[in-house]
Amino acid sequence: MSRVSFGRWLGWVSLLLFSVGTQADELMTWERIPLSISLNVGQERIIFAERNVRVGLPPSLSDKLRVQSAGGAVYLKANSTFPPTRLHLQDSENGEIILLDITASKTGATEPVRIVYPAEKHPLPTEKSQQQSNAKLLVPVPVALTRYAAQQLYAPFRTVEPVTGIQPVNLHLPSSITTLYPSETIAVTPLAGWRLHPHTVIALKLRNTAKRTIPLDPRALQGQFVAATFQHRWLGETGSPEDTTVLYLVTKGLPDNAFIPEPASVKPGGRHGG
Repeated sequence: MSRVSFGRWLGWVSLLLFSVGTQADELMTWERIPLSISLNVGQERIIFAERNVRVGLPPSLSDKLRVQSAGGAVYLKANSTFPPTRLHLQDSENGEIILLDITASKTGATEPVRIVYPAEKHPLPTEKSQQQSNAKLLVPVPVALTRYAAQQLYAPFRTVEPVTGIQPVNLHLPSSITTLYPSETIAVTPLAGWRLHPHTVIALKLRNTAKRTIPLDPRALQGQFVAATFQHRWLGETGSPEDTTVLYLVTKGLPDNAFIPEPASVKPGGRHGG
């Protein structure tokens, strides 16, 4: 199985520094009817989705439209004109799709667009209601979480399956974890996490730092985990296209206490640092 370029994937989650002018926003209400948005060629236009979204870009626009997304805002910049074309914004938390019909011309609008959602009550799920939602899954929660995490990192946008109740979580973990796989020279870096009560899945990047192939064995993992799944069964020697993969760990509750604490002497950039 070919390995995925992590640089490409990490690009879409990179935080961008930006400044917003004083011009008024154009308000557009999302009522399941595609929103028509015009662009002025050569000028960036900001779409405030107010949600963490992933952007589905059709191949026809790959060389005509620059798209960047960060912090609930989408930044669009056309470098040539094109007719109305459908874009998909997928809510990372609930999987909802928002449709945009984008067109670019030399006289398009430039003011920011703010998407407004109809007022609806969304009470926070109680433990009982979440357990009822979990009961509707066709597979155990750890399996559903692992599959969802793998799709988020590897699958094409159009194939990602939304799962009711799964929410992203902030990982309060070290940037480099040395205690997880201490028997091998593997750099371990947390990537992202998702929760479905009462379990959490953490995706971690594993990179081989040795000049030899390393077979991956879940029995070598140190910590308290419900399940562990490697994207690949081995790591190629450092510097090869196969030297990196992803590990999905499922914990009960938040992951903070599932890992063995880092030694006080270990600092970022140490022997296992990534």
